[in-house]
Amino acid sequence: MSEQRLNRQFDFLNEADRLKSVLRATTLNDGARRENSAEHSWHIALYALAMAEHATRPVNTDRVIRMLLIHDLVEIDAGDAPIHGDHDPKEQAAREQAAADRLFGLLPPDQGGPLRALWEEFEAAQSDDAIFAKSIDRVQPVMSNLCSGGRSWIDYDVTAAQIETRVGAKVSRGAPAVWAHLKDRIAAWFATDAGRDPGA
Repeated sequence: MSEQRLNRQFDFLNEADRLKSVLRATTLNDGARRENSAEHSWHIALYALAMAEHATRPVNTDRVIRMLLIHDLVEIDAGDAPIHGDHDPKEQAAREQAAADRLFGLLPPDQGGPLRALWEEFEAAQSDDAIFAKSIDRVQPVMSNLCSGGRSWIDYDVTAAQIETRVGAKVSRGAPAVWAHLKDRIAAWFATDAGRDPGA
């Protein structure tokens, strides 16, 4: 194994450490602080491991976990774009593509190329593995909000209708039983004083 190959692998891994500094809108379940994107990536990989049986169609759990471990690496350069935030999706996509070029390009081509392709597959959300991975990516922040008293939902003035449109549609596509389970819990939260829409 050449020194050059090892250097490129370490360059990639050391750069990936920066994901620990990218803060997300979602908090930890106890609401103590905002989670970072590395924590999120680990947690949804664990979600996939535990919940693969609920996928709409059979999935390769190992591939799903690999997707989820790398899917947010581009946030090192592009930053996090909260689903309920205000940003231009086209500009964000362009920043993420440039980030993918740089980050996966740090690796030897025989590793960087397949990982980049896996990231692209996740983004396209057409394969069974990617559809489920995208679904689970949306589930974890919902559960965090339910556990933390709706911390980021309150911060972003999120409505039940927005959650259904922006989250529910994606989760239902890949894990409908999971979304059916969560809908009742979300409705219960919005029925409380904390979650009730001011104009309702």
